[in-house]
Amino acid sequence: MESQEFLYVNRETGAVEKEPVCCSFAIKFFLETRLGRGVYSFLCKNSLFSRIVGRFQRLRMTRRFIRPFVEKYRICEDEALRPLCDFTSFNDFFIRKLKPEARPICGGSEICVTPADGAYLVFPSIKDVSLFSVKNQLFSLNSLLEDQQLASEYAEGSMAIARLAPFDYHRFHFPVEGIAGTPRLINGYLFSVHPLMLKRNLKVFAENKREITVIESKEFGKVVYIEIGALNVGSIHQTFAPGSYVGKGAEKGFFAFGGSTVVLLFEPQRIIFDADLVHHSAQGLETRCRMGQSLGKRFSS
Repeated sequence: MESQEFLYVNRETGAVEKEPVCCSFAIKFFLETRLGRGVYSFLCKNSLFSRIVGRFQRLRMTRRFIRPFVEKYRICEDEALRPLCDFTSFNDFFIRKLKPEARPICGGSEICVTPADGAYLVFPSIKDVSLFSVKNQLFSLNSLLEDQQLASEYAEGSMAIARLAPFDYHRFHFPVEGIAGTPRLINGYLFSVHPLMLKRNLKVFAENKREITVIESKEFGKVVYIEIGALNVGSIHQTFAPGSYVGKGAEKGFFAFGGSTVVLLFEPQRIIFDADLVHHSAQGLETRCRMGQSLGKRFSS
């Protein structure tokens, strides 16, 4: 039986900590029983379940879950733009906006920032992603992008993965300034992105529903930004104007209730990821970051 403990590095303290497991009983059921694996596969391949859960979380009666959730996962309510009593449902709280000062944006045009709160893995070379494959499941950039030409442009590039847990702030932001194109939707399943589930099936990134946006950046070249849905997260909402100039740290959109993932792709020799993120990733440890912190610097020859 696999341990249900999952460790990460707290970037602010440098300490290795244990991540709280949401719905641990369900995770254990899905992982360790034949019936659970069958139920899990059915739920992930049937978007009706996620739609039902999403609608339930928008009901006014779910307000009662907000305070216990905040206390259990030690969420700082003072960071929210609105007081807890002002939210009309659990989902309304889940997609909350934060006060600007809660997530300061690391300055400097040569700095690329973390696009979301979450647990990060970085790969200076996308080829290194295969080191995290399990049971010979190889990572496929072409499957992720469903665009052979685009995939070829990033085959020698770099990648960052930000995994958002249910207790994280679920709005995502632009890591660089530039011109953001129109998001391209790729429909797919809604497998969980919980770390224990990813150990069983890394290919969920290329199987789940996702949206792909290309950002034309003067400092970092053409950056590919991918939002990946997950179990209970059928809804990826974009709040920016496609084709417009976007500032670093500006809001791009938000995920509805559940866990989810943001993936960034960089062309070769465009970014040098911060040393602490590279070091921890090489050890197989995610680094928990806040949106707006430094992800890396512009590559300079």
